[in-house]
Amino acid sequence: MVGLAFALVLSSGFVHSIWNLYTKKSMNKIVFLWLCQIISVIVLMPWTIIEWDASHFTGTALLLMLASVALHGMYITLLAATYTVGDLSQVYPIMRGTSPLLVPLMAVLFLNESLSPMGWLGVVIIVAGILFLSEFKLKRVQGTSARAPLLALAVGLCIAGYIVVDKMALDYFPVIIVLQATNIGNMLVLTWASLRSHAIGQELRVNWKTILLGGVLAPGGYLLFLNAVSLAPVAQLAPMREIGTVFGTLLGIFILREQQGRRRIFTSILITAGIIILGLWG
Repeated sequence: MVGLAFALVLSSGFVHSIWNLYTKKSMNKIVFLWLCQIISVIVLMPWTIIEWDASHFTGTALLLMLASVALHGMYITLLAATYTVGDLSQVYPIMRGTSPLLVPLMAVLFLNESLSPMGWLGVVIIVAGILFLSEFKLKRVQGTSARAPLLALAVGLCIAGYIVVDKMALDYFPVIIVLQATNIGNMLVLTWASLRSHAIGQELRVNWKTILLGGVLAPGGYLLFLNAVSLAPVAQLAPMREIGTVFGTLLGIFILREQQGRRRIFTSILITAGIIILGLWG
């Protein structure tokens, strides 16, 4: 079962990097993400109805669900803002590099999970690799402000928070119920800004294909991860999900034609090494 969990996490990282690429390439990030959420809700609704009776509605369960929806809502709003002002190669490593450090700490503190010394070494290697990959752009770059990196850091904090909360919510709800609740919350959070933008028609005309794909890939990637954490400790799996940073680097090379030096190739190998250490000896 652990091997299956690892495979699900690696697949989740790959899928996540693809739909983030689509988001960055979109015209209006808020509208694009809003339309993707609508597609996600529609696609998952039949499955949600089937699994509804397996839920256990208690006071604790409802509080966890509300916390999850709130964290995901903050995440999706901050994500749109981050990709509006920041480059993919700048903000993606920062966003994805925050949770590998925080989630194991939170899992140890709140979920009674543990990591071996080798597991912590793997976490440190992953975080170090992601920091190198981000090229330490938390300082001013070419006269611009630190707004994009700070927004990316806030996104990472939301990711760390909702991963732990969602792990706890799975004790009361099937995976699909947790996912659909967050999708609906995300859609509602983005609705007002999307309607006021008057950019819905243009976004649909230009990016309708990637909107359809994003509407499937965005929940699909997290669905893979939620299934994984139901099989193995989240402290071990959450850092492994950051293999998506490596996938994002490769997508930048072959899709966005970004200039990648030896440093980025090296850091991608470093992250992969950390993931292998964490997976085998964590």
